[in-house]
Amino acid sequence: MPELLIELFSEEIPARMQQQAGENLLRLLSDALAPLNPKDAVAYTGPRRIAASCTLDANVPGRTVSERGPRESAPAKALEGFTRKHGVTQDALTLQNGFWVLEREEPAISATAHIAAIMPDLLRRFPWPKSMRWGQGSAFTWVRPLRRILCILDGETVPFSLAQGEDNGHNLQSGNLTEGHRFLSPGAIAVSSATEWQDTLKARHVQVHAAARRETIVTGLTALASSEGLALVPDSGLVDEVAGLVEWPVPFLGRIDEKYMDLPAEVMQVSMRVNQRYFALRNGDGSAAPRFAFVANIVPADDGTLIVTGNERVLRARFADARHFWDLDRKQTLASRLSALDAITFHAKLGSQGDRTRRMVRLAGLIAPMVGASKADCERAAELSKTDLTTGMVGEFPELQGVMGGYYAQHDGETPAVCQAISEQYMPRGPGDTVPTAPVSVVLGLADRFDMLAAFFAAGEKPSGSGDPFGLRRAALGIIRLIRENGLRLDLVKLFLLAAEALPESLRDAPDLALLPQFMAERLRVQLRSEGARYDCLAAISTGNTDTDITRLLARAQALETMLETEDGKNLLAATRRAANILRIEDRKDGPHEGAPDPALFAQPEEQALAAALDRVEPAVETAFAEERFTDAMREAASLRAPLDKFFEDVTVNAPDAPLRLNRLRLLARLGRMMRLIADFSQIEG
Repeated sequence: MPELLIELFSEEIPARMQQQAGENLLRLLSDALAPLNPKDAVAYTGPRRIAASCTLDANVPGRTVSERGPRESAPAKALEGFTRKHGVTQDALTLQNGFWVLEREEPAISATAHIAAIMPDLLRRFPWPKSMRWGQGSAFTWVRPLRRILCILDGETVPFSLAQGEDNGHNLQSGNLTEGHRFLSPGAIAVSSATEWQDTLKARHVQVHAAARRETIVTGLTALASSEGLALVPDSGLVDEVAGLVEWPVPFLGRIDEKYMDLPAEVMQVSMRVNQRYFALRNGDGSAAPRFAFVANIVPADDGTLIVTGNERVLRARFADARHFWDLDRKQTLASRLSALDAITFHAKLGSQGDRTRRMVRLAGLIAPMVGASKADCERAAELSKTDLTTGMVGEFPELQGVMGGYYAQHDGETPAVCQAISEQYMPRGPGDTVPTAPVSVVLGLADRFDMLAAFFAAGEKPSGSGDPFGLRRAALGIIRLIRENGLRLDLVKLFLLAAEALPESLRDAPDLALLPQFMAERLRVQLRSEGARYDCLAAISTGNTDTDITRLLARAQALETMLETEDGKNLLAATRRAANILRIEDRKDGPHEGAPDPALFAQPEEQALAAALDRVEPAVETAFAEERFTDAMREAASLRAPLDKFFEDVTVNAPDAPLRLNRLRLLARLGRMMRLIADFSQIEG
């Protein structure tokens, strides 16, 4: 099969846009080349190019195309317009089911002709998050000025131009030329296949695979660090960004001036990352090392001495700025900054950061006894929690919110629990982040998130679709993880009501506040789904259940899941569904069949055995649930399997005798009521 290679060579593409651009190119090509059955498609992305290769058929096969025209009874002018549009006479049409139909043969089209026809439009509508025009006389846009278009099929150039009408498309035409590294191997060179293109560019200091550049960066930096007994601080996001900035990664180590090593490790790491895209290193004991790593895009002639010296000089200037903020911020205590929070708007409907802080202090004091934490420490941590927003360091590096507050609180002489809570208040920040376990830290994290959710829902800012500008889904997941991983027993509804009581009076009864329990339940299901757990079991025990104690709900769901994995559990589920189906059908006829079954009407021992089992199991299940012995409750329920199986084997529910039939349906209805004490088994999948 012929091989197609397309390369779009431009000025530097922002690193954050490259991966999506490669995926978009593959998607658009797959759709446009569908008649040619593209296979083995691969995307390549880098700082100055996105490219794709695939194999495809040599031709678009010929076909017969039928186009329906006007009805046979339509006016003559309608038929005349249809024939004129297609350049045919009425003799070329046939009547099919009362309509005039034109059938014409479309000849086979070569792959070259098809590609040349579709590429100009594909490039003109290519979706970039931001694009630009350049020069004069063209409406064509690209993320950065597009310089070359390489398009070769089976070794030959596929000719096409971006010119369209009066738009000259910058006179860009396809060819077979690519370019190597801007500095190490400048100039154009011709290629004739994807393999030759990759090999040629590699020889000219361009690694076209983003994954290979990432591997080179990690492997090279790790080896340099290991050679000095150091370890690279993991930062996959920075690796991805740097891989999008360099075509030929060359790793180096630099030295940090000792006079800056007393800065907090987080300050040094963020300053290096944000300002210079440098990597932090640490010693074997986990402390910050007086070294940093970086990646160059050239192979220096002097083994990197000049490059390392230059980067060390730049870093000294960055750390001097950080030192200035560090020293200046500590001249003022966090407590003295409280009044400044009243001048920072939190939200137009919700007041200032000062208002929010006062709500959090109240809420933290209410949550503290529920968690077994010191009320005084929790209230003090909440009071100081947002004051670092007024510091110069957080103003320069917003990523250090909370972290700097913890350092400054320690400098001010606050208790260790308060300092730790302030520094950990935003944890967990994401799925891979650790969860605080210190009681005061847990309380502050909960108070922050409960206030945020109640406040923004009351203000009408709940998430919609994929939009979540205030990170409320993340806040809900944070609450769930704090509760789950610390085994807390909290009533979510009660806490949301407590949070809402402190909101501005006009928002305390906002209708969207009632949506919060369901919002939390959905987030919990999302988390369970991401963990591969059976979220259907959670849905089954949550349906019709007003309980919002996450720990208790998950314990019940786990007990149900464990039971359903046993043979008795599987058979009980099947029998329960069978009973529900019978009742649903019969209730449509003459139901509902409520009321207690009459033991005097039991005509078979199987009916008596099932009723006796229900008499025994139902109170046992209720007692076990009340004592939170969920595994015991499920074991009791599973014991119904044998009498229920025997009942369905030997008893005809729809007996000819009406009273007998009604009594048996009432027995099944009683079974259904008891099973609903455990779960809504209709929610169980499979």
